[in-house]
Amino acid sequence: MQTQPEVVMIGLGYIGLPTAALIASNEVAVHGVDINQKVVDSINAGKIHIVEPSLDIVVASAVEKGFLTAATTPVQANTYLIVVPTPFKGKNEPDISFVEAATNAVLPLLKEGDLYIIESTSPIGTTEKMMQLIYRQRPELKDTLHIAYCPERVLPGNVMYELVYNDRVIGGIDDASTKKAVAFYAKYVKGELHATNARTAEMCKLVENSSRDVQIAFANELSLICDKADINVWELINLANKHPRVNILQPGCGVGGHCIAVDPYFIVSDYPMESKIIGTAREINNYKSFWCAEKIQTEKLKFELEHGRKPKVAVMGLAFKPNIDDLRESPAKYIAQKVLQNDSNGAYLIVEPNIKEHNVFKLTNYQLAIEQADIIAFLVAHDEFKTMGIPESKVILDFCGITNKSIINL
Repeated sequence: MQTQPEVVMIGLGYIGLPTAALIASNEVAVHGVDINQKVVDSINAGKIHIVEPSLDIVVASAVEKGFLTAATTPVQANTYLIVVPTPFKGKNEPDISFVEAATNAVLPLLKEGDLYIIESTSPIGTTEKMMQLIYRQRPELKDTLHIAYCPERVLPGNVMYELVYNDRVIGGIDDASTKKAVAFYAKYVKGELHATNARTAEMCKLVENSSRDVQIAFANELSLICDKADINVWELINLANKHPRVNILQPGCGVGGHCIAVDPYFIVSDYPMESKIIGTAREINNYKSFWCAEKIQTEKLKFELEHGRKPKVAVMGLAFKPNIDDLRESPAKYIAQKVLQNDSNGAYLIVEPNIKEHNVFKLTNYQLAIEQADIIAFLVAHDEFKTMGIPESKVILDFCGITNKSIINL
């Protein structure tokens, strides 16, 4: 293998590591960078630190063959991918300091003709800001680099497949940058590659997830209405979706993850007066989590009045979506924290089958929790929960459709 890698990947998290592994599996030398030494050591040992089907096999093979290495600092390459978090600062304002830090880390290594790509979810104009940062620090490179933005659009649990077969939107700061970036992804992606400019590519990622957030907000709002109207929301949605031009999503206990629950704020922050629907959808989905926590509290008090003792409550699921270990922005985690804060002396059985331990919650085996609990609150529709037999004596609060998807067959 060549001594200088072809690609440097800054950030080895839920997107960076699978992307690095995919490129390396094509026998292209990749140097991955992460600030966490434990993550670096794990990858260099051919192991992974996240749950993602088939990723462990790809990483182990790429490391064994010498095409994937990891370190805490970058080295010189021909292509640099920035795949770092973009958290919030203040009141839901996007913070691009990690993108800036990653850019500063590779600044001394850049040379004429290099390709620099941001994959991190970014506010509109971030790619142009990084271009200005680079050329301000390295004026001799002005107009000699290829700079582009290319967001991922993958589903946790199916990342390795979707990285290859999903379409990609690729936008450069100029036509030459766009073409160079498209040529890069064409080596690894079998989906269609859609060329545009950097600002449109940035907005496209935000719009995709904002659109989904709005659709979920409709379903969650509908679930609140149906609860008051004494209507089975699952049956209602199933029947409404029989209409050939209606496709209502399923409600849940909120919206989580580092995309749908986050990206809309990037638009609302920059365009608060124009993004009324997008902003309201965020409020509805956030409120749904609060509402679920309140429903659990109400059911606990009702049980205590009827039975003269405090109930044991099973909180089923902490991840932000089914069958993964990712708790980022998870509404289920918020609900668990909320009910514990409201009743620190209560008996709670916290369940998350996809993680072994948690630094805040004491985890309980899901079968044991079902057996011991008086009240069972389903927050996440993990596969393990769908096949369990639940005694009729238990009080069930189903916020994710585990038990309430049955439809009346006439």
